[in-house]
Amino acid sequence: MSNDDLSAGSVSTVIRPGDSEWESARRFHSGIGEPAAVIRAASVDDVRGAVRYASAERLEIMIRGGGHSAWGGVPGGLTLDISALDTVAVEGTRVRVGGGALWGGVAHALAERGLGLSSGDTASVGVGGLTLGGGIGWMVRAWGLAADQLVGAQLVTARGDVVEVSETSHPELLWALRGGGGNFGVVTRFDFEAHPLDGVVHAVYGLEGDARPVLRALREVMADAPRDLTVTYMDVPAMDPNAPAGASITAVWVGTDEDAARRALAPLADAPGVTERDFGVQDYPDVLMEAPEFDPERPMPGFVGGNTLLGVLDDEAIDRLVAFREQHPASVVMLRSLGGAYADVAQDDTAFPARDATWFAMAGAFDIPGMLDDAGRAAANAAWDAIEAKGSGVYGNFSVSTDEAIAQRMYPPATMARLAAIKHTWDPGNVFCRNHNVKPVPNGGAAG
Repeated sequence: MSNDDLSAGSVSTVIRPGDSEWESARRFHSGIGEPAAVIRAASVDDVRGAVRYASAERLEIMIRGGGHSAWGGVPGGLTLDISALDTVAVEGTRVRVGGGALWGGVAHALAERGLGLSSGDTASVGVGGLTLGGGIGWMVRAWGLAADQLVGAQLVTARGDVVEVSETSHPELLWALRGGGGNFGVVTRFDFEAHPLDGVVHAVYGLEGDARPVLRALREVMADAPRDLTVTYMDVPAMDPNAPAGASITAVWVGTDEDAARRALAPLADAPGVTERDFGVQDYPDVLMEAPEFDPERPMPGFVGGNTLLGVLDDEAIDRLVAFREQHPASVVMLRSLGGAYADVAQDDTAFPARDATWFAMAGAFDIPGMLDDAGRAAANAAWDAIEAKGSGVYGNFSVSTDEAIAQRMYPPATMARLAAIKHTWDPGNVFCRNHNVKPVPNGGAAG
């Protein structure tokens, strides 16, 4: 198959170097890619043609949904842009979402019908990447991960075939899609089961002084909080005029019962140094943030740090997280509460790791030339290693590294073996390798 074959109708739009749209097509959220071509698919058949071409030509292929992933193009390969596949269809509580849709559009479509799904925190994040990686959102304690609400999918395989996936049709593949990432094909449609939602209570608290006692108070609040409540702690430097620098705690309560939300959050609100910035009922779509705009000519700086899933947020973990931020002024620290519906799902029921975790933790120092030298990187790495030692597993959606070691750290050995066996069934040639890659292994490497 030649490039002429690709242009002759196997896909909708093929953009190559020198074409008028090339400069815009190869730009992604925070950088500029160097693929051999960018393919903009307008239909499932377009996706099939692109995948078949990539397989026949042995080209690496990267799937670009509609969101803001920091993964760029694949040098010399194909970028397959499916952002045009963004339809949202609602029948009762069943929601069918195109693989290129954004969560903001989905949230608005559902809100018009009094429904909701646990999604990401940002309106411009893509449904596809977030769901396939698990999806820790504002309703994670009430409804679980985005992947936990996934009941079916339409997928284009490495051979270019279209398969319908559900609990009764290819259930092993559905298991893998619930947290196993983009290893198994191009998901052109996601089927979710939504929940009734008439609004949320949204609260924001500012913190002054030492965050340690406040985080201990927050830990006690969440130890027996109703699952309607999910909270996030953030401490950030000045980055965005819409996101003030410093430490804050944001809470989302599923439903419109302000009194119940206030009662649950009262011990936090009364903690020394805590001030209320916002408290009230909002439509869920209005809670979702907009991602800051980045100049692709000035790619985002790297991070020294990582993320992990904490079984227990003990005093030592709190101290290490706060100390990381204190020692590295240009850094970010985040905590997101888990438990509730997230913990209701048995570990073996999805590919997502650490269902016994009660908190998701992240810390990263900006790796900016002139600001972080070799000694600073070493110190940040050591500080992060001490934090990660308290946790179990890595949340892939907060890592853009394609290092093989990341995938191995993401999944327990039994989960990785099961994923590898499913990968061998559906993508034995590892066509879909531009991700947190699971390498195909017959029977997952099991003896016999």
